[in-house]
Amino acid sequence: MKVIEHLRKADRTLLSFEILPPLKGKDIHSIYRGIDPLLDFKPSFINVTYHREEVLYKERGQGLLQKVRVRKRPGTVGICAMIKAKYNIDSVPHLICGGFTKEDTEDALIELNFLGIDNVLALRGDAIKSEPAFIPERDGHVHAQDLIRQITALNKGMYLHDEEQEAAPTDLCVGAACYPEKHAEALNLDTDIAYLKQKVDAGAEYLVTQMFFDNARYYRFVDLCRAEGITVPIIPGLKPLTTLKHIAFIPKTFGIDLPQPLASELVKCRTDADVKHLGIEWSISQTKDLMEHKAPCVHFYTMGKSEAVRSIVSQTF
Repeated sequence: MKVIEHLRKADRTLLSFEILPPLKGKDIHSIYRGIDPLLDFKPSFINVTYHREEVLYKERGQGLLQKVRVRKRPGTVGICAMIKAKYNIDSVPHLICGGFTKEDTEDALIELNFLGIDNVLALRGDAIKSEPAFIPERDGHVHAQDLIRQITALNKGMYLHDEEQEAAPTDLCVGAACYPEKHAEALNLDTDIAYLKQKVDAGAEYLVTQMFFDNARYYRFVDLCRAEGITVPIIPGLKPLTTLKHIAFIPKTFGIDLPQPLASELVKCRTDADVKHLGIEWSISQTKDLMEHKAPCVHFYTMGKSEAVRSIVSQTF
């Protein structure tokens, strides 16, 4: 079933979460351990992230270096197929612009369609760590809205080349990302929302937010989107803080503000256990408030670890 169908049919706030493919060389059981503890709460769909290649330089002697591209977390499509087959839960693979030509994108979409996967979350993706800014592939997409247009075109049977005779259309539900505190590269929030409107106009049927820790930011963002004419469902995304490293890493990496009441308590934390307890309690409060405000769904970023999320949903769903 498509994500948008889940949202339209629901008479309550739905639950969904996101998982990471395991590192190369790890087996599928790490995925089971991330999903199994949350099955009791009947998630409507599960997102599976896609990770770009990284560039390494290996010494080849005589002062020569070889540039090698390595993917550390392969397997997004296979994991989505497994989720559908093993758990009978709808999966949402992430599809990015980075590292893909338009031909690569079309092939990936055809493969998803063959597997009966009904959804895709279309993202630009981050720059490779060795690059100062995002650089698209030659004949690849620069922006997420361009990727969304290709998916929408394929849903109409419009392939890249004309030689396909009586080409069958795909039938994929397209989601996109949004940022209640603006994308890190956006000039300001208003500009970011204007670009978001273009993604929706291109065919995005629902939106999922970046993580946030202040619900007021989410409610204000939704109001601004509605004023801009964005009417699609906007799913809030939450990530419980669980380690001391998160205190500095998350705000810096994702450009997120921590509300003062949370920050005041975090500075008192001395151990990971302290942060985890506070992070769970804060997310429980956020979730309850979002459900009271009839959010369409609450989406959790598990980062491959479900213990904290299970603690939260066991007290809210």
